[in-house]
Amino acid sequence: MPVERIPAHYELRRTGTWRQLATGTLACPRCDAPILPDGAMAMPDPLSCGFCSHAGAVRDFLTLGEPTRPAHVAVRVRGLPFG
Repeated sequence: MPVERIPAHYELRRTGTWRQLATGTLACPRCDAPILPDGAMAMPDPLSCGFCSHAGAVRDFLTLGEPTRPAHVAVRVRGLPFG
């Protein structure tokens, strides 16, 4: 017996879509100066503080816990299923 597709059911996969995971702040771990993001960045991307020149990865500068500073950043991920 051949397999039939049921027209009422389908799978929708979106490519290139983002999903917000969290909000946080971007600040230097050494001097606590806020960092202004220059567009979209990935966690392993290099970043440095313009005030004290501390360098590291974006993940080193990101704080997700309380208290959050006035300058918030959105942490978004790509490729997660919506559900």
